[in-house]
Amino acid sequence: MNKIRKGDQVIVLTGRDKGKRGTVTLRVDVDHIVVEGVNVVKKHVKPNPMKGTTGGVVDKTMPIHQSNVAIYNAATGKADRVGIKTLTDGKRVRVYKSSGEEIKA
Repeated sequence: MNKIRKGDQVIVLTGRDKGKRGTVTLRVDVDHIVVEGVNVVKKHVKPNPMKGTTGGVVDKTMPIHQSNVAIYNAATGKADRVGIKTLTDGKRVRVYKSSGEEIKA
């Protein structure tokens, strides 16, 4: 079970974007995620008349390793760790480690 999923609010813990907060927009693979507004780079793009794109320098959001982010706990206003709890009916849910309350998906 992935502890960080698409749509979660996360805070960056390390790197040049440390302290920034954003929403997970995409899971690239098992270890990498794309967070809006984090790890934005300048990319030089060639014009392609077949696709109708113009050339130039564009901003592109690149993936970041999931170990460099932590889920944002709105109740405390801080970053928090994620635990997995099994309910009595066998369902597995994500919970905040600090408070034990369930994370709303």
